[in-house]
Amino acid sequence: MTLKTLYLLLLLCAYVLTIPTLSLATAAYPTVPGTDAADCSLSDGHISLTPTRREVYGNGRIFDISHRLRTDMPAFDSSEGVGQFLWLPKSMKNGSIANSSEMKLPAHTGTHVDAPGHVFDHYFDAGFDVDTLDLEVLNGPGLLVDVPRDKNITAEVMKSLNIPKGVRRVLFRTVNTDKRLMFKKEFDSSYTGFMRDGAKWLVENTDVKLVGVDYLSVAAYDDLIPAHLVFLEGRVRKSLMNHAEIILVEGLKLDDIQLGIYSIHCLPLRLKGAEGSPIRCILIK
Repeated sequence: MTLKTLYLLLLLCAYVLTIPTLSLATAAYPTVPGTDAADCSLSDGHISLTPTRREVYGNGRIFDISHRLRTDMPAFDSSEGVGQFLWLPKSMKNGSIANSSEMKLPAHTGTHVDAPGHVFDHYFDAGFDVDTLDLEVLNGPGLLVDVPRDKNITAEVMKSLNIPKGVRRVLFRTVNTDKRLMFKKEFDSSYTGFMRDGAKWLVENTDVKLVGVDYLSVAAYDDLIPAHLVFLEGRVRKSLMNHAEIILVEGLKLDDIQLGIYSIHCLPLRLKGAEGSPIRCILIK
């Protein structure tokens, strides 16, 4: 290694270690162990690099509110978690010209979006899949609110939140976040979600078109299908009349984010025929 090359590598290490976003770990957005800073030690003439995984970007202005897909993240109604979903059938270590992974996982894994065909079979047959969801609804200004910690989201709770008219996107943070349920392998049926009357109140009394929640289902376990039906049936009926939609985003990561207004951006995969899709969501101050 020439002195010039060594000098350039040392400059690179110095720059990486001073990037502001590397120090933005919090209790809610912990730096992955071993990746709190790039390891730029030089050994045997080679540079050793360790990637940094971040949850906060842009000097604290951009928050990733989608959960990292993990084998031990919860799966609905299962105690086994998601399990292995990623394989590397083509590996450079085994002679392939490039690494090429394959994955297989349920469409409603982790942070994900529901389409009407999830609970309406005739809508599924008619093609109301995730590829028909309105990106205008999935992207734009919205509100993060805290839900009372001792109850599900009923009509009474919805009234108490006083969501202003004109607000089209609301993320509901509940006790699910406090309990860190999305970080536990075993599914917890006691999670907080919407009851049917709460969903009905939202549909009939607000302008909300995007509903985001912090566990695997927008609906409480005891009202699982009825609440889904209210949301998703209303979405299709309204969209046929005036292109209004209610879209459900589930499994959001809302730890330690201040309440208030953000620019919400959620992008599902364009899966034709699928009633759900993993989704990447961010908040921008």
